[in-house]
Amino acid sequence: MGRVITFGEIMLRLAPEGYYRFVQAESFGATYGGGEANVAVSLANFGIDACFVTKLPAHDIGQAAVNSLRRFGVDTSYIARGGERVGIYFLEKGASQRASKVIYDRAASSIATASPADFDWKRIFEGADWFHFTGITPALGGKLPEICAEACKAAKAAGLTVSCDLNYRKNLWSREKAGQVMAGLMEHVDVCIANEEDAGDVFGIKAEGTDITGGVISHEGYKSVAKRLADRFGFSRLAITLRESISANDNNWAAMLYDCKAGEYHFSKKYAVHIVDRVGGGDSFGAGLIYAVLNNSPAQEALEFAVAASALKHSIEGDFNQVSVSEVNKLAGGDSSGRVQR
Repeated sequence: MGRVITFGEIMLRLAPEGYYRFVQAESFGATYGGGEANVAVSLANFGIDACFVTKLPAHDIGQAAVNSLRRFGVDTSYIARGGERVGIYFLEKGASQRASKVIYDRAASSIATASPADFDWKRIFEGADWFHFTGITPALGGKLPEICAEACKAAKAAGLTVSCDLNYRKNLWSREKAGQVMAGLMEHVDVCIANEEDAGDVFGIKAEGTDITGGVISHEGYKSVAKRLADRFGFSRLAITLRESISANDNNWAAMLYDCKAGEYHFSKKYAVHIVDRVGGGDSFGAGLIYAVLNNSPAQEALEFAVAASALKHSIEGDFNQVSVSEVNKLAGGDSSGRVQR
């Protein structure tokens, strides 16, 4: 079914219980997650041979992060060890009209201080079919933009499909820096994934007729965004998730897929999701799309699988999407009743 390599940072996630605010919390639940790690876990749950590459300290917290991946069958054999710390993020869940909040404590984490010598990409890509990274990884600074570029070049030389989720994070870098760095990396990307705001934030390409905060999404506007991005960078596929935010608890969730070579636009069905945990929603979409493309699914079917997978993720605590292929197919096939399975 293919082998997928993902590269990025896995972090310790600390979150108050339930909907407690940071200022109320007297304890924090500890789990692990991060964009590319989330994709690897999703793919492993779908039966894909998934490998996550990063750098982690050799101490017990670094090992705990490794163990969090191994329990799902993710290959961790190419994780470099060294440095002083695991990155941390604090999550406060929003509710109703109060937004969720994330605070990063990831400066000088092991991956942020990595060097090109930490990763033998030719060896890592042996026998692999796909390489995935996100815009979060080069945003961590240091040598990571260079390392990402080396990884992309090595992946293309080895004949892999390369995918990237733009994943712009304003707390990590400026729009100007993001546009500069990501433009260079996009030259090596075959499949680009973005949310409804990324293209505007990173490349200044915005969808007309759309009001993100008001929950108004224009299909024609996103067709234009997709075509302009594809024409500029030469992607084979471009996917954009389309989130209509009603409140912190309730969203409408859908996506589009542009088959760039065929010039065809596909839009998914829309799900009304009641959110348990939205962190990792975009990553679960990316993993679903990668899985479906590796299985040679037609474009519309691939899109529906990816959207259904990510809709289910919104119902699961933690970063990782712990659902099966059969559960995703059931939802994609039209059964959204949520009835008890006996």
